[in-house]
Amino acid sequence: MTTPSIDPAVPPSGPGCLDCDNTGGWWFHLRRCAACGHVGCCDDSLSRHASAHAAQSGHPIIQSFEPGEDWFWDYSTNDYYDGPELASPRSHPAEQSTPGPSDRLPFDWMEQLRGRTT
Repeated sequence: MTTPSIDPAVPPSGPGCLDCDNTGGWWFHLRRCAACGHVGCCDDSLSRHASAHAAQSGHPIIQSFEPGEDWFWDYSTNDYYDGPELASPRSHPAEQSTPGPSDRLPFDWMEQLRGRTT
């Protein structure tokens, strides 16, 4: 079994989902690619950009990018992963809303998440 590519020195791409920021979207929770630092939204978000990035890039290991969380996930095994400490910052700013960003959240964001297809 080969070890997935992880670069502990690469910083995150920013404080929010890079793809949602580019399209004016919003996210539920954030995940950070352990190989390249791409920050994407989780699979509970409408757009699921973190798992899409993993599939497109071949970078299967992510780390939670939520304050107070440090767990890793391996999309290739669908299981937790024991990863190294990554470059700072290790989460989005604590004052940033979750979900977020607050100025782009629709009034019915909870209903949208409940109604999404899996």
